[in-house]
Amino acid sequence: MSIPTRTTGQVDRADFGGDTTDRSFASALSDYRARLKSGQLGTLPALFGLSVLIAMFAVSSPVFLSLANLANLLSQGAGRTIIAMGLVFVLLLGEIDVSAGAASGVTAAMLALHYVSNGNMLGAMGTPVFVAFIVVGLATVGLAIWMRIWAAALIGLIPPAILLLGIPANPWVEMLLAVSVGASIGTLSGFLVAKVRIPSFVITLALFLTWQGVILLLIGDGGVLGINTDPTLRAVANGNLNVGMSWLLYGTFVALFAGVQFTRHTRRSRRGLTTPPLSVVVIKVAAVVLLGATFTGLLTVNRSQNANLVIAGVPFVVPIVLTLLVAGTYVLDHTAYGRYIYAVGGNAEAARRAGIDVPKIRGSVFIVSASFAALGAIVYSSKVGSVDPTAGGLNTLLFAVGAAVIGGTSLFGGRGRVSNAVIGGLVLAVVENGLGLLNQPAAVVAIVTGLVLALAATVDALSRMRSTKA
Repeated sequence: MSIPTRTTGQVDRADFGGDTTDRSFASALSDYRARLKSGQLGTLPALFGLSVLIAMFAVSSPVFLSLANLANLLSQGAGRTIIAMGLVFVLLLGEIDVSAGAASGVTAAMLALHYVSNGNMLGAMGTPVFVAFIVVGLATVGLAIWMRIWAAALIGLIPPAILLLGIPANPWVEMLLAVSVGASIGTLSGFLVAKVRIPSFVITLALFLTWQGVILLLIGDGGVLGINTDPTLRAVANGNLNVGMSWLLYGTFVALFAGVQFTRHTRRSRRGLTTPPLSVVVIKVAAVVLLGATFTGLLTVNRSQNANLVIAGVPFVVPIVLTLLVAGTYVLDHTAYGRYIYAVGGNAEAARRAGIDVPKIRGSVFIVSASFAALGAIVYSSKVGSVDPTAGGLNTLLFAVGAAVIGGTSLFGGRGRVSNAVIGGLVLAVVENGLGLLNQPAAVVAIVTGLVLALAATVDALSRMRSTKA
């Protein structure tokens, strides 16, 4: 009796079992309901809560849905939302970076100090502090090489080079300095967690206190470093695209989103893999097209209350956040590095047995987190126009962690997306903005924000328990 054979590369659809069934819209909807019942809620609670909050504040305050407030809302929480996007990478491993907020403060202080001193960091910092920064910076390069994270090693050379060369003030140099200092800070944190095996909460708490001291050392108790005199630094969080560029941004983003969705659907269908029905893909693309057109149309209307001044266009923070969102999503969804992060977060021992360099992955996510923290610091500092000793304070970290968790990232690791931080950041920004418009005191804002975070953490824990039982 002969046995049929297949040539290498030939694939039988039966080999994939249930993964190859052709799905209809009804079956996809049924699968989604099953996932909800099993506790896989994703971003649904955050989106529901965001809708409720928007409705409540729209009724309570006539100013909430005004064009000026809409634009302000987008930029108000952008800095901390970017920090939250970086924290998603750490949370996916079930780790925590308590020092992210303070690290952002250090990077902001370095940016501002370089600007106000016109690049004379030796004179601004003093010889002992200047030398210490050079030594620590070069040490983090060595640590990155030890962990075989080559990109971090190269980036880590930038701060010592800028300081030693005394490059004059330039907004792009200042921003490069901030991001590279953030990467160096993340290298130190990642090494201590991954190689020395210190629990992330303990060591990042220690570094949180350390970086707070460094901020005081750089700025001085009660000091303030202004950066709003530079038009480029000021425009990061306060500037807008013109109307034409706003619509170009909309068209580019929609085209990319639609292209990715339809291309993925076509490729998976050709390979006989499970894919959402074409109708679902069309609905997702149509929703993005409609929502994007609505918001772009609103933001391109003149929102100035001064008859002699025109303020129209999408705020610069929108393309900044969208770029980071697309990049972060691509890394996690379409690269081996992203798959390794999910694998280590799901089961570190199984990942190690599969040949993944777990310490390298664990160290790298802290570098990503601190680099995003630096980007968030640039946006936040631009928004307020200065840097003071409270930069990156405790509320910054709580907002960032809260945004990631509220958006649907699990505190237990293995589950989450960069988009979760954006959705959660919107929730917290709406809470802060809406309560501010209602003239509620800081105590009420803190209580409501804490309750929202507690609710999100409870939903995460309960959904995880339910999915485990299922």
